[in-house]
Amino acid sequence: MAGLFSSDVKVQVIGANHRSSSLALRDRLFLDEPEVIPFLDQLKDDGVEQCLVISTCDRVEIHCVDHDAKKARDIIVKHLAKRAELDEGTLEGQLYFLQDQEAVRQIFRVASSLDSLMVGEPQVVGQVKDAHRLAIEAGSVGTELERIFQAAYSTSKRVRTETAVGERPVSIASVAVQIAKELHGDLDRCKGLLIGAGDMGELTAQNLIETGLKDFTCIHSFAGRAKMISRHLSCHFGEFEERDRLACEADIIVTSMNKRSRVVSKEMVEAALKARKNKPIFIIDTGIPGDVDPAVNDVDGAFLYDLHDLEQVAMEGRASREAEARAASAILEKELSDFFKGKDERGAVPLVTSLRERFEAERQSVLATHGGDADKATRLLINRLLHSPSEELRSLSAMKKKKEWEKASALITQLFLKEK
Repeated sequence: MAGLFSSDVKVQVIGANHRSSSLALRDRLFLDEPEVIPFLDQLKDDGVEQCLVISTCDRVEIHCVDHDAKKARDIIVKHLAKRAELDEGTLEGQLYFLQDQEAVRQIFRVASSLDSLMVGEPQVVGQVKDAHRLAIEAGSVGTELERIFQAAYSTSKRVRTETAVGERPVSIASVAVQIAKELHGDLDRCKGLLIGAGDMGELTAQNLIETGLKDFTCIHSFAGRAKMISRHLSCHFGEFEERDRLACEADIIVTSMNKRSRVVSKEMVEAALKARKNKPIFIIDTGIPGDVDPAVNDVDGAFLYDLHDLEQVAMEGRASREAEARAASAILEKELSDFFKGKDERGAVPLVTSLRERFEAERQSVLATHGGDADKATRLLINRLLHSPSEELRSLSAMKKKKEWEKASALITQLFLKEK
């Protein structure tokens, strides 16, 4: 296929994220890694030409390229509705549909972690690359989709290297580790519990594990999410209904449910501290909104820090953070503009190729008959190449169509007569 897209090929993003939908719906749509390729196979079997699915705690998104945008959209919505066990009309109200430039912008934003619940989460690009790898394994990535994702990775790299947006979550997680060490000493003697599967919670847990906390358990009300995170972190998987017991054993609790209800109550913490004989518990609430009852702050032996508390330690002021986000967005828009400019320029390739082939054919013809006389050969070549354009220009001038003549004259001047 010539260029990035032929004139009738469309790129689309269809999905549900933390802004468009409820967590309950995203749980219904969530695809664990072993389920991704079979799902992509279903889309391909029904006729979607190129597709990729990103499935995380914050989003379930389908990226596709297809000649028939409506057909692809209808197929994707049908399969998402089937998975969620909802009728298509109910589901569509919580989905977003982006096409062409807006779709590519979304792909760039996701890969650059500018569309995340916690802007700058460094593991997001890894999640995108995992999704990309699975789609390649499924045979559902073609030239067009591949080119988009390579451009998205280039944009992500610029955002990470030229701004400090990506440093914010890392610094917050690092502060959490430092406080944990101040409270408990060497973390290799501690036990950890992750309640939830949000990216910030996973990043904090990962930092704690890398620092030495080896005995870590992940739980979630949706078991598939907990299993996915436990695989990523190489830690234990537990049952959500066991959280009271697990909390009694945990020296450090990280929450990342991102629901509008509290998963850790004051009573739960008091019971845990009693069972632990008042050995302190460090609780890191990364939920947005918060997962932990603020009354836990009043419990002796419980040390509760939310994102705001950690950020106050990690960074000074809000203005610098916003400036970095603006700088990152400016980079993304420049990369998006360059991407589409390149796409448009590649659209001229077939015409340029045909023109070169025509000129080469005329050159070879002239050389075959007058190759020994350079002066005669070059004159004949010029006459042949200019014959048809000259006839068309004379005809256009004779027709006295002023606008058409002016356009043709300006184009000829720009292409051949303008001084370099």
